[in-house]
Amino acid sequence: MFLDFFYELREEGVPVGMQEWMMLMEAMKKGLHGSNLRRFYNLSRSLLVKSETYFDAFDRVFLHVFEGVEGELQIEDEVLDWLKDPKNFQELTEEQKQMLEMLTGDELMQQFLERLAEQTERHDGGGKWVGTGGRSPFGHGGEHPTGIRVGGESRNRSAMKVAQERRFRDYRTDASLDIRQIQMALRRLRQLTRVGPATELDLESTIDETCKNAGEIEFVFEPEKRNNVRLLLLMDVGGTMDPYYEPVSRLLTALHEERGLREFKAYYFHNCPYELLGTTAALLRRDAVPTGDVLRKLDPRWKVMIVGDAAMHPAELMEEFGNIDPRRTAETSGMDWLHRINDHFERAVWLNPDPQDVWDQTHTTNIISKLFPMFHLSVDGIADAVRALIGAKTLGETVH
Repeated sequence: MFLDFFYELREEGVPVGMQEWMMLMEAMKKGLHGSNLRRFYNLSRSLLVKSETYFDAFDRVFLHVFEGVEGELQIEDEVLDWLKDPKNFQELTEEQKQMLEMLTGDELMQQFLERLAEQTERHDGGGKWVGTGGRSPFGHGGEHPTGIRVGGESRNRSAMKVAQERRFRDYRTDASLDIRQIQMALRRLRQLTRVGPATELDLESTIDETCKNAGEIEFVFEPEKRNNVRLLLLMDVGGTMDPYYEPVSRLLTALHEERGLREFKAYYFHNCPYELLGTTAALLRRDAVPTGDVLRKLDPRWKVMIVGDAAMHPAELMEEFGNIDPRRTAETSGMDWLHRINDHFERAVWLNPDPQDVWDQTHTTNIISKLFPMFHLSVDGIADAVRALIGAKTLGETVH
């Protein structure tokens, strides 16, 4: 397995030499990997990868070689095989939905682990085992109000948890399509105000004061005009945001190139900002930045732009330990963090890439739109959002 890892890294273009490989072998002899797959991942990447350029290639090879090896909340290959080729699912009636057992996050995880320990074969269309279709809270392709999706693709955006490693990619900062239109929509962020020491000659005031002094020159200085806008961008990444990779990349590119901003910071989250934010999509999985630290470092005059589809299981937004990734749950709910963001900053808006005619169909979108003014992720929507950021704070208004 380890030789396969070495050769596949070379084939993928990661420049791993014998010196780096022998360093990894020596580190493993000393037990620095801790007999833990996650620690081995961090150790091998730090020793074998010389540049962040090869991080993605390294991750692809690591996943291919070590897939199925014990890790955190591991889902065995056999279980994933059971979940292939899902059976057709018939929609439940409202009465059937109401009869389904509602589970808390802790109850859900406990029952899931018990099912994995007991189950010995594939199941489809049932209400108990890990399978496809049916009413079971475990598997995919079915329907349950509090479920764990195992394998498969998101269909109704209704899973409370997802039992698989989430792999996200950074939004691009070099996109070019329609960038000019977005930049024009962002121009209103250029608010020139006089700040700093008085070093610029005020010619009109100087003439007035000189006339008052009967011709004796009286120089008047004023601070120079500078753009005083600071913008914080928070971006949902992965999952249901994957179809919107290009428009969000175009927005991020335009903001990186916007010279009128005094300061600009961008962070990633998944589904809802919780206690951690990522400076890159990868940092959502490790070494992320505490959200509380971000709020403490930025004063309330920073303007906030949040980008996301606002569509998630209600438990992710409203409950403690609601994060869809069971490895990264925390006591504070996503809604509490949204309130903290809204209370801390004077002006904040939400950009939603989903078509506006489906916003009312999603419970969490309705809740979030009552907290932040919500605009569509389009050129016109961005222009309206910018006007809201530089104008009076009008929270509670959803823009359709």
